[in-house]
Amino acid sequence: MFTGIVEELGRVVAKEDLVDAAQFTVHGPLVSSDASHGDSIAVNGVCLTVVDVLADGSFTADVMNETLQRSSLGELGEGSAVNLERAASLSSRLGGHLVQGHVDATGQVLGRTPSKHWELVRIALPDSIARYVVEKGSITVDGVSLTVAALDEDSFTVSLIPTTLEMTTLGAAGPGTAVNLEVDVIAKYVERLHLAGRAEGQPWDHAVTNQEARQ
Repeated sequence: MFTGIVEELGRVVAKEDLVDAAQFTVHGPLVSSDASHGDSIAVNGVCLTVVDVLADGSFTADVMNETLQRSSLGELGEGSAVNLERAASLSSRLGGHLVQGHVDATGQVLGRTPSKHWELVRIALPDSIARYVVEKGSITVDGVSLTVAALDEDSFTVSLIPTTLEMTTLGAAGPGTAVNLEVDVIAKYVERLHLAGRAEGQPWDHAVTNQEARQ
């Protein structure tokens, strides 16, 4: 589990393509400083397991083909910048929101609107996750916990403060850049409970159904 607060802007220093997977070597002295084999580190919002920790402040992680296809990690190569965050502990401050490191979909940066002290970034919203995204709600973009500033049918907008622009990959993500998206897991649990209640004919669900029918 993570919080979406990026600790370090790392860099891919090597990528070994395997038959049905890839092994990444990522330089990140801060997140590697207390890492060991089996620990979890989020790389651009994808939870990866540390295979080895190197003396130069790098770590290696294996990425299966499924992850390469369903996230933007497949597009990374040597020299790519990546957002890094160590897994949260029970004593960690929850500075962002609950993030699993499980990518729900990828979107594309559609445009950027600069301002004096911040920047608005509009991102395409895939149909598969649109129902989970609400205005002023939380969403994770490449591992960064952000608040949805505006929302329409096929895109959403986030506002990036100078710290986010400087310390994460989102500062340089131009139009067309693919980004990993993870919705708030609480929304998915609520949907699951709602569907289960409907199947069992719970009274609270009848009220919801009747309201829907009137709309």
